[in-house]
Amino acid sequence: MRRSASPLSLVLLGVGVFLLVLAPMLVWYVKPRAAVNPIDIDVTAVYKGSGDYFDVDEAETVEDRPITVTQRVRGDVSESEHSGNAVWDIVTTVDTEKSLPAADPHDALDFATARWVTDRRTNRPVHCCDEQPYHEGEAYLKFPFDVEKRAYRWWDSTGDTTVTLSYQGTEKVRGYQGYVFTGKVAPMKVGTRQVPGALVDRPESSQVIAEEWYSNHGIKLIVDQATGRTLYAEIGPRRTLRAPGADEDAVTLLDVEKLAFTPATQKFAVEKAETDSGQLKALGTTVPVAGALAGLLLALAGGVLLARGRRDGGSGPEDAGPPPEPAPAPPAELTPTARP
Repeated sequence: MRRSASPLSLVLLGVGVFLLVLAPMLVWYVKPRAAVNPIDIDVTAVYKGSGDYFDVDEAETVEDRPITVTQRVRGDVSESEHSGNAVWDIVTTVDTEKSLPAADPHDALDFATARWVTDRRTNRPVHCCDEQPYHEGEAYLKFPFDVEKRAYRWWDSTGDTTVTLSYQGTEKVRGYQGYVFTGKVAPMKVGTRQVPGALVDRPESSQVIAEEWYSNHGIKLIVDQATGRTLYAEIGPRRTLRAPGADEDAVTLLDVEKLAFTPATQKFAVEKAETDSGQLKALGTTVPVAGALAGLLLALAGGVLLARGRRDGGSGPEDAGPPPEPAPAPPAELTPTARP
């Protein structure tokens, strides 16, 4: 007798094999293409703290005043699509109570623009697309995807240098756990500016080219392990002026022990990290594991049904069975005799 495969067994086997093939594709093909820096980014981070700054109106350094740093990042979608990189334009303002709210960012205590270009997958700098200023390192506005428990080279835009941030364990931000990285910046000369000599203890000179120095009391970043997004940032910038060749600061331009993400900025960062990391986890772990398990069970069920088969009721030569036995001949006495 012939056995035939049931439609159900073929469906189960086909779906099972499909899921078994799909699972590794999600991990090795789909997830790496989803874990990329966005090109349509438009986010604003706000830092607040208290410190000292040089008040131009009063011509002196005032102490313990509120300081607000606002950093807006917007993606250049057209340039990003053309270059294949993430091209982000950044505007950073440092404001005092006098300049907030400011209709024009140029009225701020300090104002800076930058264009950051990175490889969308590795987060490494790419030097193209009118990048400015030139920068290096592994992290700046964000860390790479799949953050590791090791030191990273972070780009300090004020010092125009990389800073080694050491891994310090984990910490929660609004109940969401991230990796902690910390570091410091020792005093370093970052530029010069022309100022009245009396401002830097050189009253005999009407104008001098003073040296601008920068340091950082401490940098603390808490980042999401999966996406590299910064959940919490804390910095302590110090900028001063020195007379040419002097070893000590003469004027404090800005000195804040702690500038940190506001609660609203933390909330936004955590919510985005939860959403994005959840999607990456689904593509890299949850869906592939569930799909592989379901695929294995379905393939086994389909294989068992296929092996058992189902008896076919067709009428082909192999299915007709043995031929019927011929009818026995009638007894001789009952056989009619042919008439002449």
